[in-house]
Amino acid sequence: MIDKPRPQALAQVMEISPYVPGHAPTKGSGPSFKLASNENPLGASPAARQAVIDVSANLETYPDGSARALREAIAQRYGLDANRIICGAGSDEIFQMLAKAYLETGDEIIQTTHGFLVYHLVAQQSGAVTVIAPETQLRTDVDAILERVTAKTKMVFIANPNNPTGTYISFEDVRRLHAGLPSNVLLVLDAAYAEYVRANDYSSGIELVSEFENVIMTRTFSKIYGLAALRLGWGYAPMHVIDALHRVRGPFNVSETAQRAGIAAIQDQTFIETSLALNDAQRERLTDGLEDLGLAPVPSVANFVLVNFPESLGKTASDAAKYLDAHGVSVRAMAAYKLPDCLRISVGNAESVDAVLSHLADFLKTS
Repeated sequence: MIDKPRPQALAQVMEISPYVPGHAPTKGSGPSFKLASNENPLGASPAARQAVIDVSANLETYPDGSARALREAIAQRYGLDANRIICGAGSDEIFQMLAKAYLETGDEIIQTTHGFLVYHLVAQQSGAVTVIAPETQLRTDVDAILERVTAKTKMVFIANPNNPTGTYISFEDVRRLHAGLPSNVLLVLDAAYAEYVRANDYSSGIELVSEFENVIMTRTFSKIYGLAALRLGWGYAPMHVIDALHRVRGPFNVSETAQRAGIAAIQDQTFIETSLALNDAQRERLTDGLEDLGLAPVPSVANFVLVNFPESLGKTASDAAKYLDAHGVSVRAMAAYKLPDCLRISVGNAESVDAVLSHLADFLKTS
């Protein structure tokens, strides 16, 4: 039989290591807790759940391609211009739109050492090169980023707060970063965890977008709003950026179910405040408990805690993850983020925090 040529994917695509999401724990006889994906332990707002039920009566109808009602709800919540908002299937899709609209082979993006993996993936899809800027004490280093800007730089991605470190930089530092960038470089501010931050010197970046032509801020409904299953995110940007993104956006990229649930969720401030209060209390318990066990958690402003397992303990992060999984608790290993000695643990409810601390205490006692 004669071998025939077959379709070949682009070289840069075949170099991509697919993103691996957090996994559910191994099922055991007792309760289990998925703490690997930074999901809201309270689930979603009752109003959002009812919206999903209501949509089921009209599943034959296409959604509004522009997500007009959702954009207006977001605009009303934050005092924005709805025309400068774009919605996507999670903020991940907005990153993909940015890559399609602005990156080509030979271009460069900059991200930090432990920045979100998806930035690198979308750059690879377009044949662009990812330049890594080192962090300082697991925090975005503005000077390190600016030192790496070249004529090839097209975008700078920072997650603020950062995933997986849980750290943030002040709005003053974000402004300094922007001020040091050429006007043709797009600054992408990924504010997926912004709702959790209580610090007075923090801002998600809305002000910068309103003031300048080369900034976009992205947000998600997957975390505080508990709508991860529906895949919903949004971005706020100058009109010329929004225009470009609409030209590469799929015509019906956000389902009607996601749009209706998003509207209900963003209007349910009581649910948001309840979620925040739970996260504040349990994050403190988790952090203090990890310290009491002799571990080294990184102070976090998000809904997860990164914890280091010192070599001196003789217990590796990988071993701890396997032990927890065998006892019904899944957490996120961090080797892919160049943090092989760390685990990222989502902040859950009181029962899940108790389970993590109890199982880790047993793990550290075993020979």
